[in-house]
Amino acid sequence: MSKKYSGAFWTANTVELFERAAYYGFFIAVTLYLTTVVGFDDIWAAWISGVFSAGLYFLPPFTGAYADKIGFRKGIILSFSLLTIGYFALGVLPYKATVIPALAIVMFGGSFIKSIITGTIAKTTTEATRAKGYSIFYGMVNIGAFLGKTFAYPLRIELGVEYINLYSALMTFTALIIVFFLYKNVDTVTGGKKIGDVWKGFLKIVTNKRLIVLILIVTGFWIIQQQLYATMPKYILRTVGKSASPEWIANVNPFVVVISVYFITHLTKKIRAIYSMSVGMFLMPVSALCMASSKVLEYYTGTSVQFFGLFTAHPISVMLITGIIFQGLAECFISPRYLEFFSLQAPKGEEGMYLGFSHLHTFLSSLLGFGISGYLLTAYCPDPATLSPDLLTHAYDKAYYIWFYFAGIGLTAAIALLIYGKVTDAIDRRKIKNKI
Repeated sequence: MSKKYSGAFWTANTVELFERAAYYGFFIAVTLYLTTVVGFDDIWAAWISGVFSAGLYFLPPFTGAYADKIGFRKGIILSFSLLTIGYFALGVLPYKATVIPALAIVMFGGSFIKSIITGTIAKTTTEATRAKGYSIFYGMVNIGAFLGKTFAYPLRIELGVEYINLYSALMTFTALIIVFFLYKNVDTVTGGKKIGDVWKGFLKIVTNKRLIVLILIVTGFWIIQQQLYATMPKYILRTVGKSASPEWIANVNPFVVVISVYFITHLTKKIRAIYSMSVGMFLMPVSALCMASSKVLEYYTGTSVQFFGLFTAHPISVMLITGIIFQGLAECFISPRYLEFFSLQAPKGEEGMYLGFSHLHTFLSSLLGFGISGYLLTAYCPDPATLSPDLLTHAYDKAYYIWFYFAGIGLTAAIALLIYGKVTDAIDRRKIKNKI
């Protein structure tokens, strides 16, 4: 297989693994770090994390245009340099005055990666090897994400949450060394779109009513998905205890996606994209309701669930994992078909530009998902450091209420998508009828 792909292809995929390990190790603990180490309350920690995540998904079309201009090699070296500096600063300077600039550095560095790595794969593969090339890339992304969260748990338990940032800095510095010595420019021709052109494209998309409505609806799905990082880590550590592992529980999602996505995509290939997406949308409120059902399970099992005498788990952990399994299945129904449906809404010849902004729903869901999380945690699952011993006894009795809010958001979005499909179908039929 190695003979089919260039050195630049393999280098790009290798450093993608390191970058994803760094990012997901850091991101699963970001709100914990901002609260327990830096000293922000839950609301501030949520908004800061949300803006950081939103920027990562909004900036790539713009930083990608800049990378096209300066060349991929300079762009990827700049990216990993910024990431290493940012993560290292988060590890050694955990202060309110320094954390936000450090996060901004990581955000800009990470935004380059998304466009450069996928661009490298596009330029180093042929029509015959591209599908397998992107499957290798997807595998590297998931392996990196899995490893990052796996290592984050022992680092947090043994050393402290701030040391995860130093681990991330080590990962990106290793990637920087690999890039510096092994990555060659895949295209010596600079140019591409100007940043002003990208901005014009963005304005064109946000004024497309059909696309904006679709983005807003799908945002409802991703708001719940964001709780894997926004709510779940603090929720389980506060309700179950410090020995709980939100890092390993979060790994259930990529595991389910990897083993299920091909089968589900194949199963639904003859179903219209909008209806395949609707199945996933209706699975999301089920996911949130599962997470809210720990009290029901605890009523029957007590505070320890036995699994065939092999191991035990807390009911909250069991129901979180159950909900995350449903999230992973929902993602398999939605994500591949969303890109397909989104591209079909683009004017002919502008599919590439439109797909460049297809992740606007993640931009919105990062802001809203994290923002909502901060207020719900404060109301139902507050920081134990802010509570007196007498209040702490019953502070988390209604913590599971949080998931009812997200179930409501998910159900509203699912119903809205069905209505959207019916309305757009009616409009399209009317247009065809008028042409005839």
